[in-house]
Amino acid sequence: MVKYQEAELNDIFAALADPTRRALLARLEQDEDALSVSELAEPFDVSLPAVMKHLNVLSGAGLIARQKTGRTVRIRLQPEKMAHAMEWLRRYERFWTDRLDRLAAFVENAAKNETPTHPAAPQDQEDR
Repeated sequence: MVKYQEAELNDIFAALADPTRRALLARLEQDEDALSVSELAEPFDVSLPAVMKHLNVLSGAGLIARQKTGRTVRIRLQPEKMAHAMEWLRRYERFWTDRLDRLAAFVENAAKNETPTHPAAPQDQEDR
């Protein structure tokens, strides 16, 4: 079970590692309806075959679903898989938040317990 989840997370994070794929997901998120591949690819300065390769990676990670109607392929988000990645990230967010809170408390405590040092009074020019 753990190996399956680990492989799934690896696929999700690998898919999210590319800025073009993240932009494709963001574009899909803006539209409630599924978009055709050509509609989805329109604003990108990338060839249609390159967009298809990115969509294959996203599909393989389970982040999108394809629906073919005739010759048109429509793409929509599959948020369920993203929930697994968010769950993993939340676990580490709690860990780091706890660590940073402890560090902040330590620094504040150290600052309170530090004896203040007074800078030396400036010497008059005449004393020299």
